[in-house]
Amino acid sequence: MAGRVPSGSPDPAGPILAADHISLLRGGRTVLDDVAAGFQQGAVTAIVGPSGAGKTSLLRCFNRLEQPERGTVRLEGSDIRALDPTVLRRRVGMIFQTPVVFEGGVRANLAYGLEQSSDDELAGALEAAGLPASFLDRSATALSVGQAQRVCIARALVRRPQVLLMDEPTSALDVDASRVVEATIARLGSSGLTVVLVTHDLAQARRLSRRALLLSAGEVVGEGSMDVIEAAWGAWPRT
Repeated sequence: MAGRVPSGSPDPAGPILAADHISLLRGGRTVLDDVAAGFQQGAVTAIVGPSGAGKTSLLRCFNRLEQPERGTVRLEGSDIRALDPTVLRRRVGMIFQTPVVFEGGVRANLAYGLEQSSDDELAGALEAAGLPASFLDRSATALSVGQAQRVCIARALVRRPQVLLMDEPTSALDVDASRVVEATIARLGSSGLTVVLVTHDLAQARRLSRRALLLSAGEVVGEGSMDVIEAAWGAWPRT
C-alpha cells in the first residue's frame, strides 16, 4: 500500500460519517483498498483523484449502493448495515452526475415516497436548492438539466438528510448552471448540512471545501486542507 500524505492537525470533533478500513472488490479487481476516512458534521468535504481512482465507488458504499467486502461504514458511530436501506438513504441522500426526474410535476417529484408533505415543506426545499416555490407547478421533464439537478437536490433535502452525497453534480451542466449549483452547495454547507462531494476538479474542490480526501488506485493517499491535497496531487499517478 502506498504511503499517505499527512493531514496535519486532526479535527477535534468525531465524524458523523466514517469509512472504517473498507475494501471493495469488483470482478476480482480491487476497487477500494483499506480506505479509512471520516467526514465532519456540518462541513463540505471533497473526494478528489484521477478517473478510476474509486471516488464514486467510495461514495456508493456510504448508502449501501455498493457493499464492501471488508470493513465498516459508520453513521454517527453505528454500522449502517443495521439500518433498513430505505431509512439509510433518507438519512444519507445522494445526488448523481446526471439528474433523474420522473414524469409529472415537480411537486410530485419532490413528494415521491413520502407519507405526507405540505407545499410549504416542498417549497422550502426548492428554495434551499436555489429554485423559487413557483417551480412546484412546473413539469419536471420540461426543465433544463441545471434546473432538474436542483430539483434532485430539493428532493433529497425535503427528506431532511444528515449527510448529502454528491457525485460530480455539475459534470453534466454548462458553465452558468454549474455556478448556480456550486452556489447551492456552498449555501448548504454554510447552513450546517454535511456534504461529501466527489469531483475531478481541484479548483471546484477548493471553492467549495476546506478539507478533502485524495484517492489514487483505490487508496487514500492524501487528506487534509486543499493546500495539502494540491501539494500531494502531483506525487501520484493520474491513471
